[in-house]
Amino acid sequence: MQSSEAVFAKSPTPIIGGKPEQSRGVGSIAVLNPSNGKKLSEIPAGSVEDVDQAVKIAREAFEKGIWSGIPTGERKKVLLRLADLIAREAETFDRIDAVEMGKPVSTWRFNAAAAADHFRFYAEATDKVVGKVLPTDARSYHALRQVPRGVVGAITPWNFPTFNAVMKLGPALAAGNSIVLKPSEMSSFSALRLVELALEAGVPGGVINIVLGHGHVVGKALAMHNDVDMVTFTGSTAVGKLMMQYAGMSNMKKVLAECGGKCPQVVFDDGIDLDAAADFIALYILTNQGQVCSSGTRLLVQRSIETKLLEKLTARFGKVHAGDAADPATTFGPLVSKPQLEKVMKYIEQAPQAGAELVTGGQRLLSDTGGNFVAPTIFRNVQPSAAIAQEEIFGPVLSVTAFDTEDEAIWLANGTRYGLNAYVWTANMGVGMRMAEAIQSTVSVRSGATTGKGSGHASTGEPFGDSGIGAEGGMVGLESYLRNHSVAFFY
Repeated sequence: MQSSEAVFAKSPTPIIGGKPEQSRGVGSIAVLNPSNGKKLSEIPAGSVEDVDQAVKIAREAFEKGIWSGIPTGERKKVLLRLADLIAREAETFDRIDAVEMGKPVSTWRFNAAAAADHFRFYAEATDKVVGKVLPTDARSYHALRQVPRGVVGAITPWNFPTFNAVMKLGPALAAGNSIVLKPSEMSSFSALRLVELALEAGVPGGVINIVLGHGHVVGKALAMHNDVDMVTFTGSTAVGKLMMQYAGMSNMKKVLAECGGKCPQVVFDDGIDLDAAADFIALYILTNQGQVCSSGTRLLVQRSIETKLLEKLTARFGKVHAGDAADPATTFGPLVSKPQLEKVMKYIEQAPQAGAELVTGGQRLLSDTGGNFVAPTIFRNVQPSAAIAQEEIFGPVLSVTAFDTEDEAIWLANGTRYGLNAYVWTANMGVGMRMAEAIQSTVSVRSGATTGKGSGHASTGEPFGDSGIGAEGGMVGLESYLRNHSVAFFY
């Protein structure tokens, strides 16, 4: 098992055809530790030629059938070994992510152990993909097979590097595709290690390849490539829309895109456990310093309990332990980069101009460390049209708007261009059902603390509006990486 220090000590290069390849690009990108601003390493700036070579090798692997053509039971064994290797190195992966992008090692949501479990789900699903036989007349037979799409270009974000890479690799490999993975230039090292472990587990060289560099060069080239059959992307809405444009400008490849969110936490005064609600809301806004697309950054609370709930949230926000993300005692780390810090602070500084009232936070923390720390922040009296209520900030900023009626709550919940997740707190079954039917995104209804894990990795979400396109997660998400192949016989 490698230490995180050994991982960063390497000179990273693309991995193509199962072996390191020197980038054909010019220049490099500095990788900085967001907890202190110090340089960790650097990665190649990347090039279109890197992508061309990786796609060529991935295509050859797919056409030869060295992965897509082997029995599903054999693929399953290899992927289970890979899941075990990820679990074995979970501590290393968590430390890599902490040092490279600031996710505290104490953060359990979307950590490496969860990534291993997620991968294991898709390993087990490998031999459970079935087709359909369609009803026909007595002289014909019509089958609908589910077959791999071919070469998948996977572009992952920086906020949960290990987990997000696994979210793409798991279903793409289980479906039998070949892959070219392009991680964020701000968090590439865990993805590199995942590819190395995939080769160790027995995934043939060429089936999974990794290219490095700038998104506007390497990511664009991957999405524009005419020999890529699908691009799967997680990131901002603006870039997600570019993915769709690139697909249309090239070969009309399949696009799966999970993009931004401005998720509501809707809290009713009808007998819910308010402490449980405060715990949940605080957890979701504080996890990874709010750098989570599904974070409930809009609190819509019934006016009668607004003050009480804000008191509870302020107390919880005040208990965070900010510090170096690699320190196990840290519960609240830095933002990923200085530009991200400046973006978040700009939203905070402009919010009062739109009438918002600062409740807590609003300032930088630990500026003497050189890190990108900002205090968890709450604004109340936020107008629905305000920027902090409409735009994805991707930081620990909670906007609070009070409502009086159920209809008003629905209008507010649906009042952005996003539709990723929504969280409803009510003890009234009728209210919960009506809210679930009226809100356009994925909806979770709660009344108190829960101990169950629900559907776990079988859960599927399909975004609405500017939050993206296509289903991800679970068996339905696996089908996104498969193509329906219709075969008919007439006799």
